[in-house]
Amino acid sequence: MADEIDDAEFYRWYGAWETVRPEEVAGLLAGFGGPWWVCGGWAIEAFTGVPRPHEDIDVSIFRRDAERLRLATADRYTAWSAFLGALRPFSDAVPEVHPDASQLWLRPDSSSPWHLDVLLNPDLDGRWVNRRRPEHTAPLEEITWVRADGVRFLNPEVALLFKAKLRRAKDERDLEVTLPLLGEDRRAWLLDAITATEGQDHPWIPTLSS
Repeated sequence: MADEIDDAEFYRWYGAWETVRPEEVAGLLAGFGGPWWVCGGWAIEAFTGVPRPHEDIDVSIFRRDAERLRLATADRYTAWSAFLGALRPFSDAVPEVHPDASQLWLRPDSSSPWHLDVLLNPDLDGRWVNRRRPEHTAPLEEITWVRADGVRFLNPEVALLFKAKLRRAKDERDLEVTLPLLGEDRRAWLLDAITATEGQDHPWIPTLSS
């Protein structure tokens, strides 16, 4: 899968990514109108203020809004369902997201770099659903926060939960810079969530428990 190969091999197979900053996303999604929020490493950087390099930008929407996003951006982007290391057009000719896809990749055309990695998040009657713990639902306002410029970001403890699965070098660094800034409630949430999804032997458990 794309997450499991190094950058050079990724670019060889899938192509390059454009550097997009969170404050640029609203303009790129102009006309969409649905809720969206920045997650991944950019969410960590926004919370901590500690910069680091970013290969791409991860933006989440509710899966039910995928068609709404495609139609709003069709004049400037081609959209692709990304699943199991494969890509399939998401277009007028193929107007459904692939059932196995959890992401949409957007780029202007086949000769351009990718601009947006859009994660398709499930919802329950408009409530955010945790992809790692489907029994956990919450209002979007509770698991995100809004920066002064109006950009919405995933809460850092939730971003770290998704990073706990891969534990790449950048994920370990994100944990290191974020943990000192997490309050007791956020740290307890992350500890409980990682224990439930990754098991009690996960290497981050002792750090979170100390």
